[in-house]
Amino acid sequence: MATKTGKQFIIEANIVLDDLKVGDSIAVNGVCLTVIKRTATTFSLDLIHETLDKSNLGEMVVGTRVNLERALTLSARLGGHLLQGHVETVGVILEKETSGDGATVVVGLDPSWMRFCIHKGSIALDGISLTIASLKDNFITVALIPHTLEMTTLGLKDKGDTLNIETDIIGKYIDRLLSFEEEEDEQSESYMLSMMRWGIGES
Repeated sequence: MATKTGKQFIIEANIVLDDLKVGDSIAVNGVCLTVIKRTATTFSLDLIHETLDKSNLGEMVVGTRVNLERALTLSARLGGHLLQGHVETVGVILEKETSGDGATVVVGLDPSWMRFCIHKGSIALDGISLTIASLKDNFITVALIPHTLEMTTLGLKDKGDTLNIETDIIGKYIDRLLSFEEEEDEQSESYMLSMMRWGIGES
């Protein structure tokens, strides 16, 4: 349903509804959203244009299946890797090859995000925590076990379909720390010039 600021989704679910309340966070295809309404069988979410433009949620139509995950509590056992629900880019399935009950998927990414991808490192595809089996150029390959194919939308997706991408938070923080020193001098000079323009800091 369209709204002035974007769209409103009404999602029908079962397992995740246990004690779900208005104001709670929930990830939809890996995008962290806030519950604004709740019924016995559904919950509603507001999505702004930024979210619709920067994720594959803008492609959703009535009847589309999505991956759902509740927010982690501090008392829960941690499995997989930490996800913030902050989608950085959208990837495309370039190849999907089944082998027995499992599958291998090759995903094409924006080259600027490949710096955060490492062999055997973690990555989230549509909110699903996975391990990178191999990478080359701007492609990554992941192996999917039968449970993942059965319990998530990756079992339904095929070549040409899009995936929300969230890389590992640790790599992003390290990258920021390493690049910050190079930016610091330039930022300090820019800050001082700005203050001088406003007449702040002058004697």
